[in-house]
Amino acid sequence: MAHRLPKPPRVAVVIEASNAYARGLLAGIHRHVREHEPWTVFLPEHGRGAPPLEQLAGWHGDGVIARVETPAIAAVLTRVSKKQTIPIIDVSAARLLPTVPYVETDDKAIGRVAADHFAERDFRHYGFVGDERFRWSENRCRAFTAAVNARGHAVDVFPGVTGRRGRPHAKAVGDPPDDDEAIEEWLHALPKPVAVFACYDIRGRQVLEACRRAGIEVPDQVAVLGVDNDDLLCGLASPPLSSIIPNAAGAGRLAASLLERLMQRERLEREEWLLPPLGIATRQSTDVLAIDDDLVVAAVRVIRDHACRGIKVADVVASLKTSRRVLEHRFQRRIGHTPHEEIARVQFRRVEQLLRETDLPLATIAARCGFQHPEYMTVAFTRRYGLPPSRWRKHHSVPVNAGRKVQREADSPRLSW
Repeated sequence: MAHRLPKPPRVAVVIEASNAYARGLLAGIHRHVREHEPWTVFLPEHGRGAPPLEQLAGWHGDGVIARVETPAIAAVLTRVSKKQTIPIIDVSAARLLPTVPYVETDDKAIGRVAADHFAERDFRHYGFVGDERFRWSENRCRAFTAAVNARGHAVDVFPGVTGRRGRPHAKAVGDPPDDDEAIEEWLHALPKPVAVFACYDIRGRQVLEACRRAGIEVPDQVAVLGVDNDDLLCGLASPPLSSIIPNAAGAGRLAASLLERLMQRERLEREEWLLPPLGIATRQSTDVLAIDDDLVVAAVRVIRDHACRGIKVADVVASLKTSRRVLEHRFQRRIGHTPHEEIARVQFRRVEQLLRETDLPLATIAARCGFQHPEYMTVAFTRRYGLPPSRWRKHHSVPVNAGRKVQREADSPRLSW
């Protein structure tokens, strides 16, 4: 008698593909399925926030991965889950299904990274443009404000233009609020130069467009940073938009791995899974230092562009045709540390990134970060972080597929923190 072969799990993936972050989630899920037992994937077509009522009504399956951003979607999935008793993994920060495990970007870390990026450019004035419809926007605003406040500065938060029920005017969840004129007026009133953090790239493009209409120079008067690193949106912006790179593919892959465990009747050790960002793709919109010392600005740019090629302070001095004494005095006075310390800071930021995002051996990482000998990098890293690189990597890598490390790559013009 022939044995009946087991059927592959049937999984509904309720994620729209209208933006870079969503497409990254789908790519991560696809990679998990490709590397493990195949799934029969049901991908209902819907716009962001639109409830897939008709498609899911007659569907029967084994699990769901969903970006639950509206009460309507939450209600549909609650009915599906109760009817079939199947697990759900949420990949939204809205938390409209509070008892369901969820995987999201670490919005607190994103806010801190944005503050660090601007602080390195010596800004004293800060602004934030959010989107009141999304909880993750509020989370990023709070974290950014707290990090800026800790440095002794304030953040001017764009108040928004609210519509019905206190929500900003917008055609759909995926569309930005219709408040271009209000943003322009707000930008005019800000002290200059000012660093503006936009909660996502679409909002960042709105800020850039408002600057263009108002005749405000970017990045000299207003520096703008977004989130999602959507290559098309950022690259076609004028000027190109700097953007924080969330680990969307990692989130999708982790969500798929967790759902796999739940479908196998495993218990998860926690409900919240937050992934830190991968870094920043620095483009023209923030490529500036908000200080009035041209020599120091030029030195920092040389260091950021060439630190990982193993340059020394003498190389910086030679390229600027100045003396080491003059450079070190002005650098210390304006930046707060020496050119040598700045070179090391840039190198170790890159080391962190490669340890967190890749499986590259330490010798390769050392070479890519400008260290002649991996042993020296290991000693210097341990002295700086209190842990050797191998242990630091274990503590800070993204938990994917029960701790199995994977190679991850991010496409960007120039990665920085």
